[in-house]
Amino acid sequence: MERVPREAFVPAASAKVAYEDAPLPIGEGQTISQPYIVAMMVSALELRRTDRVLEVGTGSGYQAAVLSCLASEVVTVERMASLADSARERLNTLEYSNVEVRLAGPELGWTRESPYDAIVVAAGAPRLARELIDQLVVGGRLIIPVGSKEAQELMKVSRTADGFSVRTLGSCRFVPLIGAGAWPEND
Repeated sequence: MERVPREAFVPAASAKVAYEDAPLPIGEGQTISQPYIVAMMVSALELRRTDRVLEVGTGSGYQAAVLSCLASEVVTVERMASLADSARERLNTLEYSNVEVRLAGPELGWTRESPYDAIVVAAGAPRLARELIDQLVVGGRLIIPVGSKEAQELMKVSRTADGFSVRTLGSCRFVPLIGAGAWPEND
């Protein structure tokens, strides 16, 4: 996280508070997660340099940039075209060459390039998303906030040969995850 200039991933008006441990608005009703949560989620992924990672919820691209410093390849999906476009441009300008930004469809994740060694979700889901677990390799890890729209528990899911195991990492609050298998668009 030391190598990623957080101020480059927030609106200019928020640059002076970019390093405060708080979420910040980035437009479209979305936020950049507080640094502590990004660190906790990325650390819980237990990334290896050879890992392929999927990020669900690109936002401004900050977490994708952090992930790119630790993994060989990052695919990040964003459902809002304006955020996807600006994140793609920002990541390219800052020369994060191992990140691909994709415009998300109605399904969760990005099955076209699965399986992944790790998946991190930057939005709160109403339930554990089997659709995402199925996009992991055996031994893969998923970090996902699960709960109501107001409060979630951060879950770490590890895929095994015969299913998966789940561990709770703590309470959190994210914007809602939208899509098939998550919250409806107009709920």
